[in-house]
Amino acid sequence: METLKRKNAELVALLDVSMILNSSFDLENNLLNAMKTLSDQLDMQRGTVTLFDRKTGELRIAVAYGLTKEQIARGKYRIGEGIVGRVVETGSPMVIPDLGKEPLFLNRTGARIEKDNISFLCVPIVIKDEILGVLSVDRIFGEMVSVEEDLRVLQIIATLIGQAIKIHNAYESERQKKEELKSELRNRYSLPNVISVSNKMQDVIKTCLKVAKSKANVLLRGESGTGKELIAKALHYESDRSNMPFVALNCAALPETLLEAELFGYEKGAFTGAAGTKPGRFELANKGTIFLDEIGDISPSIQAKLLRVLQEYTFERLGGTKSIRVDVRVVAATNRNLEDMVKQGKFREDLYWRLNVVPIFIPPLRERIEDIPPLIDFFIKRFNKEYAKEIIISPDALKHLIEYSWPGNVRELENTIERLVVLNESGIIKVNELPSYIKDRIVIKNHNSEDSLIAERERLEKERIIEALKKCNFNRSKAARALGITQRQIGYKIQKYGIMLNSL
Repeated sequence: METLKRKNAELVALLDVSMILNSSFDLENNLLNAMKTLSDQLDMQRGTVTLFDRKTGELRIAVAYGLTKEQIARGKYRIGEGIVGRVVETGSPMVIPDLGKEPLFLNRTGARIEKDNISFLCVPIVIKDEILGVLSVDRIFGEMVSVEEDLRVLQIIATLIGQAIKIHNAYESERQKKEELKSELRNRYSLPNVISVSNKMQDVIKTCLKVAKSKANVLLRGESGTGKELIAKALHYESDRSNMPFVALNCAALPETLLEAELFGYEKGAFTGAAGTKPGRFELANKGTIFLDEIGDISPSIQAKLLRVLQEYTFERLGGTKSIRVDVRVVAATNRNLEDMVKQGKFREDLYWRLNVVPIFIPPLRERIEDIPPLIDFFIKRFNKEYAKEIIISPDALKHLIEYSWPGNVRELENTIERLVVLNESGIIKVNELPSYIKDRIVIKNHNSEDSLIAERERLEKERIIEALKKCNFNRSKAARALGITQRQIGYKIQKYGIMLNSL
């Protein structure tokens, strides 16, 4: 009868310990509760988990049920030192029938004043031949106590503890990586780290710093390639939402039906191919920031649904009836003239005012020439590191790059520098290595009138588009990528300049 009671108690204790160790990622609290279970259900006193610290080479008590904090703090051992150290050294369990007669027992914690008639059981915590530490307990010596049975139970519990430690270590490692990534992103996209020396960009940064902590929606204006997404990320990482998601979506990249599904998500069976439920970008960005690029390209239907989200912070997934509430800060961006679109009835005025709470205009690179040298320096250093090179740029080549108008803005400059670094073999970027549209002409000149400057820029832009089209076998998508602009933009410019592809 006693044996059956003992078996039942063991099974209940093992189940409870297993559940406790898997109840949360608070390893210390879980281990302490597991040691309490051993005490309450199996009469194993002073349950202690001592872990091996590979950095210091020491064994330290992690948790101990029945010991004070001061006693736990004194529980430090070297491998081979005392019973605990000997178990780690040998990898085998040890049983001390009577602590009072065991010279190896150090009583380092000072917890045991009376040691007679106390047995001490100590088993290694091992996972895949790696010894993580030791599990030890006290037992009052008696005839009904089965040492072999106790060891068997403790070895099972030690295995459970080892698995919990491994899972916890993996969780902590992943959490640490995420924290390091977040820290890196905060540094990379910190507003003070945005590369600029021009007054115009400094004004942009000052405005961003003022608005970053607020909940106000921001509308970023500027040409393609000026760095609107960079500023959007900087706004996020300077805000109180920096620990929450930053979710970006290019509204011009998707047709209307797909854009709606991406923004608001969909339920299973909402349309052909909807095999399961999928959350939308607004759900994914909850508590954080959503960046909607090319906002001027969305259809009237999407405009109406987006307006509702901005007004009520609720929406339904495609095919769903349940309203989903979100807390999202919206940063939108466009290179289109929304004011003209509002006048023409192509963009909702109420949506415009919801988005345009804080408008920020990012000037094109040609209007902040002072930023070109530090940007070139930054990109050269970055691509030197990426491609394991030590490239520098000659003063003449730098002069030509500064005097070029950069219609594709910072994106075009970045692509150009990467190409120059990749192709360079001499270690110095010289004028003759620059693209022909840069080295053969100096765009910014001291013209007598603004009209002549605009005409010169447009002429060169047209020539460059024609040159790119020829190089890309008149493939508009490839030519647009080479120029650092979108397919829609190159189509507009082909039409604007009257470029006849069949006559080239």
